[in-house]
Amino acid sequence: MATKVNRTLVVAFHQLEIMEAKYMIGDLLKSVSERATRYLENLDDRGVAPSPEAVAALAKLDAPLPRKPTDAETVLALLDEIGSPATVSNAGGRYLGFVNGGTLPAALAANWMVSAWDQNACLSVMSPVSVALEEIALRWLTDVLGLPPQSGGAIVTGATMANFTALAAARRAVLQKVGWDVEADGLFLAPPITVVVGAEVHPVVLKALGLLGLGRSRVAVVPVDNQGRMRAEAMPEISGPAIVCIQAGNVNTGAFDPAQEICAIAHGSDAWVHVDGAFGLWAAAAPRRAHLAAGFADADSWATDAHKWLNVAYDCGIAIVRDAESLRRSMSVSAVYLPLGDIREPMHFTPEASRRARGVEVWAALRSLGREGLADMIELTCRHAARFAEGLSRAGYEILNDVALNQVLVSFGDAEATEKVIAGIQSDGTCWCGPTAWQGRTAMRISVSSWKTTDVDVERSLDAMLRVASQVERAGKKLGSDEKVRLD
Repeated sequence: MATKVNRTLVVAFHQLEIMEAKYMIGDLLKSVSERATRYLENLDDRGVAPSPEAVAALAKLDAPLPRKPTDAETVLALLDEIGSPATVSNAGGRYLGFVNGGTLPAALAANWMVSAWDQNACLSVMSPVSVALEEIALRWLTDVLGLPPQSGGAIVTGATMANFTALAAARRAVLQKVGWDVEADGLFLAPPITVVVGAEVHPVVLKALGLLGLGRSRVAVVPVDNQGRMRAEAMPEISGPAIVCIQAGNVNTGAFDPAQEICAIAHGSDAWVHVDGAFGLWAAAAPRRAHLAAGFADADSWATDAHKWLNVAYDCGIAIVRDAESLRRSMSVSAVYLPLGDIREPMHFTPEASRRARGVEVWAALRSLGREGLADMIELTCRHAARFAEGLSRAGYEILNDVALNQVLVSFGDAEATEKVIAGIQSDGTCWCGPTAWQGRTAMRISVSSWKTTDVDVERSLDAMLRVASQVERAGKKLGSDEKVRLD
């Protein structure tokens, strides 16, 4: 009798804990919603980069692991009160570094819903909704980017894995043509693959080549012009298995390789053409910019990011491959407990098995924008970039690139002066831009990628850039004058 009573009490207590947990989750989600909303609404009132004091305060989080549990609201408060001030305001309108997009409202809401769902977007049996929305999103993507409709796709973490995934399919396809099964037999004694890249190839492509065993240094490098475009007339002769990597949107200048010419040359030698289009490929979705992406649909595979110009939350990359079967065979996995069916199972097209349902956020972003909204967002950011270039040029500073997309390179004089201006802008906090080196010149790079950036943000940022540059210039003249006096 006592045992039965004890069991009843245990069950009762367990049910009470579940009810309390339900109420706690509801309160906690209301709290995080309020905190997140307050964070986003207050971005305009703080510097884009965190203050040194906010960064130093992160040390408060570095404590020994507690012996006993901590209630979730306390954990959330620590994250918000110590963590939020130490963030970079990437979600605001004046972060102009690293080609980082913001997060569209629908994408942010979808991100929260995906976390609440806690789905493994691996197989349809695990998450029918995730698989269905991912497939729809990929179909919409190939359509809006003007890519072959029969292509296979994979939604991954970012451009590094997107390039890796597409190049894995390329590696399989070019070796299959000479009778080699790389998935079964590896690269030991395999026929060598010639890999051709431009002198301005992005390092993540080289990283992907290294991960695939093709080598970061075993590449033929094609020289580029003054905007970073591969020179088609300098393409090497190609024979045997080969992969040619071209670029849609140079990370510094925004320039596009001559895709049509290079694809014709490469395909004439039966080579595979892969496109690194982390942000530039999205130009195809904007009618007034689509001419920049002309010829890129002739390639065999493409890599891009959704967390850049599509403005979904980090992280989200996309690989698209014209020959869907090459993608599937390069990524597929088998086991007796894994279901096989006629529908597309994501785990057979991606490097990961367990994976977040990123396709839901891509679907939400595209569904909320529509074709015209996507085009308008891309066009608006390009117009903002042109305004930065115009304002800086009018003030007498040198623009180093042809501003046809969303990238601006500006020099404020010699390397020392430019570095001082960049440091001053970052310290000022009105906006954030980073340094780069372009064909022997030190420059500041402005990347306009966020839906949040407004005309007001642009003018406010431009004013800050000109103010800081003027201060550096005056300080330099004063220093020069003082030195002259001492020399006299």
